[in-house]
Amino acid sequence: MGDCPLSITMITTKNFASDKKDIKSSWVFEYYLDLPERLTGQDVKIKSIFNSNDKSPSMFIYLNTTRNEYMYKDFSTGNQGSKIDIVQALFDLSYSQALFRIVEDYNRFIRENGSMKDIEYIPVAKYQVDYIKNREWTEADASYWLQYNIGVTLLGRFNIKPIEYYTMVKDGLDEVSKITIQHPMIYGYYDKVGEIYKIYQPKQKKRKFIKTRKYLQGLDQLSYDKKYLIICSSLKDALCILSFKLGVEVIAPDSENTMIKPYIIQNLLSKYKKVLCLLDNDEAGHAAMEKYKKIYKIESIHLKSEKDISDAVAKYGAEVVKPKLFNLIKEKI
Repeated sequence: MGDCPLSITMITTKNFASDKKDIKSSWVFEYYLDLPERLTGQDVKIKSIFNSNDKSPSMFIYLNTTRNEYMYKDFSTGNQGSKIDIVQALFDLSYSQALFRIVEDYNRFIRENGSMKDIEYIPVAKYQVDYIKNREWTEADASYWLQYNIGVTLLGRFNIKPIEYYTMVKDGLDEVSKITIQHPMIYGYYDKVGEIYKIYQPKQKKRKFIKTRKYLQGLDQLSYDKKYLIICSSLKDALCILSFKLGVEVIAPDSENTMIKPYIIQNLLSKYKKVLCLLDNDEAGHAAMEKYKKIYKIESIHLKSEKDISDAVAKYGAEVVKPKLFNLIKEKI
């Protein structure tokens, strides 16, 4: 038997994968999404692969530090999940089919390119909110919120406060970085004990929302003395609906891509005669409403004129939108 030519890469069977545990999540996202960089602990933002109309990157590939695995979330469509989920979604496969394809493609990759150098994920330091300086309400604030028919009483009831500035800190390996953000219109969303859970910057094109922790908006304000509850896509939409005084209560998850937990939904269904969804009139909103219907049997309503109800109020006025919403609710109850 002759010598093996030097041009042939020697590959042993130990380099091949037999199941998903042998294949790092970083390889799956790098390979199927054709990422321009290796994933070593950083987050990557790309244009949605599920939404061809996505003009600015809205799909995040991020390291889940609890699981030490990469995952994805597409904010333009609501699609999200693990390395298996992304392959299922890309090729319309079942779980077992996606798993088989990943193993097959990985082993083919190893045959053609040789073994992969193992990497240890090192989470990249991120800026976190460190300090907040609140201020008094101004006429400019009133003008902004009143276009959505939301007054200071509702804002106070839901613990929304104007912010003068806030600081963010990033604790790196060699130094601590600090930045101060100050704009004319910044608002803090606080819980009932005064802890902030979100910062809202409506005049900023990037990072309009900075979420500091998970929180189901409106849950603390429920009195359970109304017959109907509406799940909204945002707290602004929820307050807009409350301003109509239609005899309903409202809640709003962190985002319409965040499904409310089953135990909370079951409790709400037992408290109200009817629970309805009113999410954004776009692809992500419709997908989320379908999920609520499929999982919880919760029916949905939506205005067809604008993306969300607050935009409709700002454009057409509360006196126009209120009767339309009333009729939509009436049809479902």
